[in-house]
Amino acid sequence: MTKQEASRLYNIPIKILEEYEKWGLCHEVKKVMGSWQYDDSDLERLSMIMTLHDLGFSNSEVETYMRLLLDGDHTEVQRLQMLNQRRACALDEIHFREAQLARLDYLRHSINASKNGKKTKEGFHE
Repeated sequence: MTKQEASRLYNIPIKILEEYEKWGLCHEVKKVMGSWQYDDSDLERLSMIMTLHDLGFSNSEVETYMRLLLDGDHTEVQRLQMLNQRRACALDEIHFREAQLARLDYLRHSINASKNGKKTKEGFHE
């Protein structure tokens, strides 16, 4: 299938398809009549590329990971290191966001507490 067909059918951005072609991650030439032809193995690799992008990997990290993946099982340790590093970054971001939420909740609570303190006996604001 062509780049446009793969993009449309599998919702893969053209930009990612162009990166994939530029990286030359296929083992055989798949140019037919001047355009790349995608097969099932390409789509499997592209699925992994999309996943890595979704996880926050940069373009160069995706390329490195994919080259390691295609090199075989002996690269498992390196790939696992990359995944562990991305996981640590995700956890750091989660903890940062949790701290932000705690500060937001404190500020909201402060406003609500001061608003409730200004009520009169009848329950109306002054």
